[in-house]
Amino acid sequence: MSHTAHIPSHRKPRRSSAAKTALRAGVAGGVLSTIAVAGAAGSANAAEPVNESTIQMPTLSAAQVADVTEQVAADLQQQAQQDTAAQDAAKAAKKAHAEAVHKAEAKKKAEAKAKAEAKAKADAAEAARASRSSSRTALHAVTTAASTSSSSSVGSGSVASIVSFVKSHIGDAYVMGGTGSSSWDCSGLVQAAYKNVGVDLPRVSQGQSTAGTQVSLSNLQPGDILYWGSAGSAYHVAIYVGGGQFVGAQNPSTGVVERPLDYDQPTGAVRVL
Repeated sequence: MSHTAHIPSHRKPRRSSAAKTALRAGVAGGVLSTIAVAGAAGSANAAEPVNESTIQMPTLSAAQVADVTEQVAADLQQQAQQDTAAQDAAKAAKKAHAEAVHKAEAKKKAEAKAKAEAKAKADAAEAARASRSSSRTALHAVTTAASTSSSSSVGSGSVASIVSFVKSHIGDAYVMGGTGSSSWDCSGLVQAAYKNVGVDLPRVSQGQSTAGTQVSLSNLQPGDILYWGSAGSAYHVAIYVGGGQFVGAQNPSTGVVERPLDYDQPTGAVRVL
């Protein structure tokens, strides 16, 4: 064993590399600052000559070294905080930009969706209109066929023409004082139906209710004029078309319709032909 092994070491503990670096930077900064102050003071005191013997390096106390070190550390910490704040601001700006782009895309998609839905609704409405038009065409064809069949049952001639005429105008509008060609009041339609076969009737219901031979409701024939009210003062007229049905311009709500007799039982009837 060495004869010095029992002697305790008097070495001081080593400082970390970071601490040494900070201390050296602080001391260097302090020395430079002190030299700068000394130089300024020397320039101000021009009366005192400067030579090698008068220049002395400043001696820093431990307190001064600690102050300088603390200041450097504070500056570094402030710089780190500023860097962190700048990074946070950059991240926030990037996030805000991404959110703005996302919102713009979402708005664009919503507008495109709304436009597509509006177009789909318009297409559906157009299809519905086309379907209704097709249905009306089919109904007209059925009505025409029914009129032809009815004409065959009542025979050819004026009566069949009257029945066919009024049935062809089912669906037309009711207009007070209307006499055609697609809007009628009750007596205007009856007058036009008979005029179509060369028979002139009075213009109003009162005159039409007495224009022919009175017949009972149990002995009706197609082409007979039905009236509501009393003969000579009737307030409504229509044409009996056979099968217990009549056609007339009823009112503004229904227009020209075909209805069974029990829908609105007439008061009487007259036969012109």
